[in-house]
Amino acid sequence: MKLPQGLSIESSSSGSATLVCKLQKSLYGLRQASRQWYAKLSQALCSRGYSHSLNDYSLFVKRTESCYVFLAVYVDDIILTEDDLSEISALKMANPLDIAHKLHSDVGELLPKPESYKSLVGKLNFLTHTRPDLCFAVQHLCQFLKTPRVPHMAAALHVLRYLKGISTFGVFLSNSPDFSLLASCDSDWAACHESRRSVTGFCIHLGGSLLSWKSKKQHIVSLSSAEAEYRTMSKVVAELAWLVWLLSDLGLSIDAPIPVLYEARLLFA
Repeated sequence: MKLPQGLSIESSSSGSATLVCKLQKSLYGLRQASRQWYAKLSQALCSRGYSHSLNDYSLFVKRTESCYVFLAVYVDDIILTEDDLSEISALKMANPLDIAHKLHSDVGELLPKPESYKSLVGKLNFLTHTRPDLCFAVQHLCQFLKTPRVPHMAAALHVLRYLKGISTFGVFLSNSPDFSLLASCDSDWAACHESRRSVTGFCIHLGGSLLSWKSKKQHIVSLSSAEAEYRTMSKVVAELAWLVWLLSDLGLSIDAPIPVLYEARLLFA
């Protein structure tokens, strides 16, 4: 791990460095990262009633009066199976969008009243101003506003069921005196199976507060995942440049380099 640019390191009398960075939590790419991820996943599953198999530690079992649920984990891939779909459906509601179920613009019956779908998606879009966790799902649903179909409405209702479970979530604004900017971004290459266009997603923090976020389909088809990544990083850097100028109008000067986190890489804007 390389030390961040600008970090001064004290040296001993012999001239050798005696101080290094100390991480406050696990970082992607470290040897301990996979173990920390598995510990966090195990904690979450056990809190929902699952228990480890004594013969295979990657297998989780949940026993209820009516059924058995089996969940197998391989790195970050999960296989879930049981004889009652209600538990699987309940677990899927932990996400605003069922990413395993692909939506198509020409599959399914047309809605008899498309206005109901447009109204619902419009309200969900309004919620993204304080619920960044909905951004990806809402931008996906907005693609079908012209000719909404039954599967599209089912996906929108799925978002409502997700909201019902965590209706108290929102944006936390910290009173910390830290005014440093930090950006995180990612891309979903060729996310749209019809147009092959990728999706850009990013979030920007000011101190401990989430300041800006976006999930939007890219305008141009990227020929590789690297190309989609560069387009994503250009978007977040442009947003950072605008925020720096906006904050300067508010009397807050940002002079230090701004870290941009992208998967296992650390950039500075």
